[in-house]
Amino acid sequence: QVQLVESGGGLVQAGGSLRLSCAVSGRAFSNYVMGWFRQAPGKEREFVASISGSGSYEYYPDSVKGRFTISRDNFKNMVFLQMNSLKPEDTAVYHCAAGRGGINQVLRTQPSYEYWGQGTQVTVSS
Repeated sequence: QVQLVESGGGLVQAGGSLRLSCAVSGRAFSNYVMGWFRQAPGKEREFVASISGSGSYEYYPDSVKGRFTISRDNFKNMVFLQMNSLKPEDTAVYHCAAGRGGINQVLRTQPSYEYWGQGTQVTVSS
């Protein structure tokens, strides 16, 4: 069983930065593609970033490309999301997710991910 626990959310002004962390329990962490999703009030959950098991490949939607960076530490079973130049529209609950895939694969859709964290709130004030 894989468990994910996010941390690092909070309140930040527009233009500021936050770094989210996700601690993953379970075996063979590097076998999992890791992703971040977010859900704003009244909106559907949307994809934010994905990183391959090797850490060599990343993928972002246009809404966050150039501002957000996903990374992972396969020795510590951790995945991170560095968020810069934050905007009020980035306000949401951010969820970490794990899915099975090839060592150099990224995953973009919610059904591709098997395990989910509870989420951490990010609020960006204008």
